Amino acid sequence: MQEMYRNLILLLTTSLLLCSCVKDTSYHRIEGFAQGSSYQVICSPLRGITQEALKQRIESCLEGIDQSLSGYNKGSLLSRLNEGEDLPLNDDFIDCFTRSKEIWEETGGAFDPSSGPFFDLWGFGFTNKGSVTQEAIDSIRAFIGMDLLSLETRPDGVHLVKADPRVKLNFNAIAQGFSCDRVARILDSVGCTDYLIDIGREIVCKGLNANGGLWRIGLDRPIDGNFDEGSDLQAIIEVTDCGIVTSGNYRKYYIEDGHKFAHTIDPTTGRPVTHNLLSATVVAKDGSTADAYATWLMVEGVDKARKILADRPELDALLVYERDGDFASFQTDNLKTQ
Repeated sequence: MQEMYRNLILLLTTSLLLCSCVKDTSYHRIEGFAQGSSYQVICSPLRGITQEALKQRIESCLEGIDQSLSGYNKGSLLSRLNEGEDLPLNDDFIDCFTRSKEIWEETGGAFDPSSGPFFDLWGFGFTNKGSVTQEAIDSIRAFIGMDLLSLETRPDGVHLVKADPRVKLNFNAIAQGFSCDRVARILDSVGCTDYLIDIGREIVCKGLNANGGLWRIGLDRPIDGNFDEGSDLQAIIEVTDCGIVTSGNYRKYYIEDGHKFAHTIDPTTGRPVTHNLLSATVVAKDGSTADAYATWLMVEGVDKARKILADRPELDALLVYERDGDFASFQTDNLKTQ
């Protein structure tokens, strides 16, 4: 999506990629721009398809998702639905909506794409910042919740049904992870067994790098205003067969009247979070899950995040938080870090 107001701090550094891949030139590198961001795909030798043909399929896929799920693209399906049009949905929208609603239920509403109007109000959404008052927050809360939305099959296709016409969706907290999963599906379909997909610093990987090892990914230290990617790493993780996303509050925020307002908004309060969790990296079965769960943990804070992770052994995670004016971290036992 274009210039997502979502603080994604996951960094796949060029130097790390080169360390992983330069020794075997048979691995392909495909890169370009899509969805208002950069992307790159590194994959093992191709059979039955040229690199250029694969690039065309990838970019067509990403363009299709942008036309479906981007709130910054005013002609997208999402934007038109948010403006009140009643249109048949495509597979990308249906799949992303369905997965989002599942995660909304699982998280008790902490992950909530219907909270888009809160992001608009605070200046992190698709419109200019509004006048923030408790009255404004309370009025918006009346039409927040994925239970206000459902899918209905009609003769011309599946439609989105709103219990309240004011409901608007914002898929920024899952769309790029979803995009990675869609590109992974393409690579799987052409028989590629080893690959890394990086779309706007959200990653899905499979198999091994060109050196025969796990994929190595650098995570930036979450220092406010640190835009120099790769200059100060919190950790390097080694992973495969998973999605990896980091969410945090040190790049997308603003200071007003001496107070920091971060882009992570708690849907239950309608306000930016104020706890001490600075970043949450999640390693999950796919990009969509990692993306949404990273947001979930950032909404909940350190203590609740650790309880969530204790109940979900299928997840790996690294939490970085502030303690006594310094950085502290927690990571799950199976996460491989350096």
